[in-house]
Amino acid sequence: MARSEIIIKELKKFNLEGGYMIDGFPSVGFSSAIATESMIHTSQFELGGIIDSEDFPPISVIKDGKPNYPSRIFINEDLKVGVFSSYLNLDQSMHRDVSKLMLEWAKKHKIKLIVSSVAVKSDKENAQMMGIGSTDSARTKIKDAGLKVLEHGTIPGIPGVLLNEGSMINQDVIVIIFNTSGKGPDFKSSAELCLAMSKLIPGASCDIPSLRKEAKKAEAIIKETQEESTHLKDSMYR
Repeated sequence: MARSEIIIKELKKFNLEGGYMIDGFPSVGFSSAIATESMIHTSQFELGGIIDSEDFPPISVIKDGKPNYPSRIFINEDLKVGVFSSYLNLDQSMHRDVSKLMLEWAKKHKIKLIVSSVAVKSDKENAQMMGIGSTDSARTKIKDAGLKVLEHGTIPGIPGVLLNEGSMINQDVIVIIFNTSGKGPDFKSSAELCLAMSKLIPGASCDIPSLRKEAKKAEAIIKETQEESTHLKDSMYR
C-alpha cells in the first residue's frame, strides 16, 4: 500500500533566516512535546502552519474550546524560532518522511540550527544531559552550552534521521539526550529539556511554574490523542 504524502500548509508569511527550528514530535514518553509546549506558551509564539497527511489519524484536538490540528508549526519571528509541535506519536514507518520534510522546510527558511531531543529511560537521579551534533560547528555549540558531547551510542527515530541527513548536507542539527523515568507526566525531565533548549536558542525561555501546569495538561491531551488514534487505526485497517 502506497503511503500518502506528508504536507506542510503555511498560514502566514514569516522570516526565520539564520534562525532555529525545534522538533517537538514525542519520542519515549511525552517530555519533548511538553517542553516545546512550555516554550511556546512562555515566549509569544503564533500559529504559522499545520502538518498533515492522509496517514495521520483524523483527530481534532480541542483546546480552550477551539479545534486544532494535532501537528502544528509555531513561529516567533522576534526570536527567529519555528517549533514543530505534535501530539501524535507517529508510527516508525513515517519517521524518515517527517524528518526529510523538516529538513526541506529548514532549508527553505534558511534555518541555521535544528534542535531535536531523545529520551533515555533512567531512574538515576541527576543523570547528566548530553548532546550530539551533525557537524563540527554543532558539536562546538553543544560544548558552549555546557553540555557533554555523546561519544558513542545510537539515536533512534526522527532525531537519528535528522542527524544523519544533516551531516550529509552540512545542516547543523543538535539532539539533546535527556533522562526520563518513562512514567508521566515527567515534569522534571521536561523542565531540564526546556532549559537545555533555551541555552542553545538565544532569547527562548521556560516558565517553570507554568511548565508544571502544562505538563499535566499536555500529557492528558497527548495520552487522549494517542488512545483515540490507536482506536482509529484498529478500525481503519481492519
